[in-house]
Amino acid sequence: MAASAHPSSLCFSLNPTSSKTSISKSTNIFVGGSSVKLYSDNLGSNRIAVSVGRVRSAIHASSTQLTPAESPSSSKMTSSSRVPNIVDVNLGDRSYPIYIGPGLLDQPELLQRHVHGKRVLVVTNTTVAPLYLDKVINALTKDNPNVSVETVILPDGEQYKDMDTLMKVFDKAIESRLDRRSTFVALGGGVIGDMCGFAAASFLRGVNFIQIPTTVMAQVDSSVGGKTGINHPLGKNLIGAFYQPQCVLVDTDTLDTLPDRELASGLAEVIKYGLIRDAEFFEWQEKNMDALMARDHVAFAYAIKRSCENKAEVVSLDEKEGGLRATLNLGHTFGHAIETGFGYGHWLHGEAVAVGMVMAVDMSHRLGWIDESLVGRVHNILKKAKLPIAPPESMTVEMFKSIMSVDKKVADGVLRLILLKGPLGNCVFTSDYDKKALDETLRAFSKS
Repeated sequence: MAASAHPSSLCFSLNPTSSKTSISKSTNIFVGGSSVKLYSDNLGSNRIAVSVGRVRSAIHASSTQLTPAESPSSSKMTSSSRVPNIVDVNLGDRSYPIYIGPGLLDQPELLQRHVHGKRVLVVTNTTVAPLYLDKVINALTKDNPNVSVETVILPDGEQYKDMDTLMKVFDKAIESRLDRRSTFVALGGGVIGDMCGFAAASFLRGVNFIQIPTTVMAQVDSSVGGKTGINHPLGKNLIGAFYQPQCVLVDTDTLDTLPDRELASGLAEVIKYGLIRDAEFFEWQEKNMDALMARDHVAFAYAIKRSCENKAEVVSLDEKEGGLRATLNLGHTFGHAIETGFGYGHWLHGEAVAVGMVMAVDMSHRLGWIDESLVGRVHNILKKAKLPIAPPESMTVEMFKSIMSVDKKVADGVLRLILLKGPLGNCVFTSDYDKKALDETLRAFSKS
């Protein structure tokens, strides 16, 4: 991402009786590749506009740098690039680094510098444990005899992201008599990261934790930003907490063992960043999707770094989703309805989000907010990534509406959506849309 910046315009509603700044409930939030704009129709006389340069404090990249102009030229990174790229998530005293690169699990000092106390609990699943658990335990304990490691291995799958499975983590922690200086380590994909993070946030009212994501989905999205939680039968991710890790360690070598379907699923979130705020990145993806699908390590290192930079910047501005951060959920409202309605685990999260993005793009076009050419580009890149562009046939309009009515983005009974508006790389988070367009999109993609 370029270091130079265009000015950004932020408009806030100020409470005259408080020194705190707050965003009005009806705030519409537009996010472009080079600016952040917050608008509201009811800011009234307490409106203040501040012009600032695009915030770059969230981003710190070190060591090997890749740019969009560099086309992937090798399927393996050279040994000289084993020093990781670092993206810093800037949250004051809760800031933390994201390490990105190959062979990072073979560098014990990276993990050990973030372990607090002498007790560690590694949370993983039945798929990942045989592949990487021993390596992680070795990284935590090598030349570090004072650290003892406990493990809990959970069943694999979105359908197990529930309270009963979460209790297995608490059971192990309590049986092992872990204390407040313990560190929890999440080793796996998004489900493990969310559950381990929620357990860390809750156990003894909060212990330290580290994220080691092993899927594309987790590496580019879910491991970054501190969202943790579990699903409820009535809705996805309705129970949880914001809780930041000590660090995120992304060893790109773990992608070598990732099934093709999981790899494609994660690319949905990569595509999302380009659509909502980074047009240059989206154009790079259009040119390099074949390399990503072929697991080119150079291409993936760049895609992960750029995705993390985008998310780190948004999280640093809006950690607890007051408005701006919600734009990272393009397609998620439709997608979560598919996951909930069709049954957790039947569709992967990224597959549902891909369809959700298609539906959000369709609605944006019906509203006249984007050109038809962008609709075609979204369809084409998702097809290249081998992602679906239509929901399951069993989904009905009534199912979509019922599940979407309990979405976390509903405020005062009104559903707010993330939609594209304007040129590529711009979006809006708003409830101010023609409801007829939503009905038309739902009817176009599902049965009455």
